[in-house]
Amino acid sequence: FYLKGRSNTSEEFFMAGREMTAWIAGLSFVSANLGSLELMGWAGTAYEYGILATHWYWIGAIPAMLFLGLVMMPFYYVSKTHSVPGYLFLRYGEHARVLAAVSFAMEMILMSGVNMFAMAVVMKIVLGWSLTFSIVVSACAVTLYVALGGLRSAIFNEVLQFVLIWGGALLVPILGLIQSGGVSGLKSQIIKNIGTDSYFHMWRDTGHFASNPMGTHWTGIVLGLGFVISFGYWTTDFLVVQRVLAAHNLRAARMAPVIGSFFKMAVPFIVILPGLLSLVLLQNSDGSRRQLVPEDTVKACMPMSSDCAASLKKTSLPAAVQQDVLNQKVTPQSDLHSYNEVLPLMMVRYLGPGLLGLGITALIAGFMSGMAGNISAFSTVWTYDIYKPLINKKGTDSHYVLVGRLSILIGVAVSIGAGYLVQNAHGIMDYVQALFSFFIAPLLGAILMGMFWKRATAPAGFLGLLIGIVSSVSMFVWVKFDHAALGIVALYPEATDMAANLYRAWWAFSITVIVIFLVSLVTKPKPVAELDGLVYGATVLPKEEWVPFYKRVWVWAILAVCIFATLNILFW
Repeated sequence: FYLKGRSNTSEEFFMAGREMTAWIAGLSFVSANLGSLELMGWAGTAYEYGILATHWYWIGAIPAMLFLGLVMMPFYYVSKTHSVPGYLFLRYGEHARVLAAVSFAMEMILMSGVNMFAMAVVMKIVLGWSLTFSIVVSACAVTLYVALGGLRSAIFNEVLQFVLIWGGALLVPILGLIQSGGVSGLKSQIIKNIGTDSYFHMWRDTGHFASNPMGTHWTGIVLGLGFVISFGYWTTDFLVVQRVLAAHNLRAARMAPVIGSFFKMAVPFIVILPGLLSLVLLQNSDGSRRQLVPEDTVKACMPMSSDCAASLKKTSLPAAVQQDVLNQKVTPQSDLHSYNEVLPLMMVRYLGPGLLGLGITALIAGFMSGMAGNISAFSTVWTYDIYKPLINKKGTDSHYVLVGRLSILIGVAVSIGAGYLVQNAHGIMDYVQALFSFFIAPLLGAILMGMFWKRATAPAGFLGLLIGIVSSVSMFVWVKFDHAALGIVALYPEATDMAANLYRAWWAFSITVIVIFLVSLVTKPKPVAELDGLVYGATVLPKEEWVPFYKRVWVWAILAVCIFATLNILFW
């Protein structure tokens, strides 16, 4: 409400007046990604796949964040675009901009629904609230403060929530490590329970598909995650790029992702570690180790249905546990929980009433941060890249601010319906990564070809993006209706849903690039003079003001690379 008075113009409402410092933009950059679906989703993924989930925080984030700050940010900032679709408009024309805007708007609505679902799971575990009630109450709170203050409100709340998230979630890994006997004790107990030490190695067992819990190969991790999904998300997804574009000058805009990379490398301590700890510390009411199941299995078995037995057979649960579920010896309300519930279950186990309140506040903050980011990004893209060019090109500045506020209400309403779709997914992060393979992977191909190849043409950009999106969705549907297709898409018949997402993203990216290349050869490109500010090699970048050595972007980027390399070697 306080910030509402500073969000009257479109520049203030959608871009926070471009007044953010590097530290504020950097913290918001990371916090917008650190929503409750991140906290809960990756904790559940760590329970299922072990330390392999850490790849999404290190190789799946750090190189791309540094690339954004060092290479791509000057183009976004110099062009003064309000969105990534806005850049595509300048590079490829109206058709590519509208296609990217529509696909991005769909992605943000679906992602906002994931945040709602994740928050509802927390309320169900801790307070016993229903899914619908939790979604509606939470959605109203976020809608109010984003509609009042726009991006500026979202950014300031995200910075405050970043502190809350760490303060509330930090105690779970600390107390869990103490009880499990430290890292060595945790490792020995996991080996005892699971029968393998693969859960503690990030790279060692990725030389063969069958050697690691995820059923993937290092090529999928490097190409699908480390390059396509990572670079696609951190350099083209407007949810995060919008925060950096709000920086007060180019140097701050370049520095923000570099600052954020240091915080990003530390997040696995409060996200991945609780998932590993839950493999040995979560217990049923009779003292036995609690076995968690995929989200779609919980839906099939609560209430009991004919689909339950088939769903249970697809899991790694012991046969005796599967039979207990079918015989109702395991009470669904108390003992049958999904991977997504790992973090709230660990909080209930370790935190007393007062500390549990702080922990739940952290998850609520994460939910609000993630959903606010989705909704504010949706509002900007809808207003600038769909409504303004297609519906009303001559509206006043105040009119577009009103449209932005109204679009927030509409976006939240549609997101509520999208939240229920997650129940049909294997897990939160499997669902999210599938969305990235649909929308982010083709977008990255179009952006890179346009930004680094002068010959890329407008028809090629549009067709490449369209065919890339259609091909990715088609591969997903193909595998759903013909499971044998998994051996073609993911190169391994027994690959998990997550592994399939990695390879599908790589294929979608490759198809987009090939189409743009071939179509560009037979269509007319723009004159080089029109590519200033849009293409590397045709743009004169502004010189940054002189700063001391220790404040230069490259210095901090090199330090981040050194830490990143050290971490990967330590957990090889």
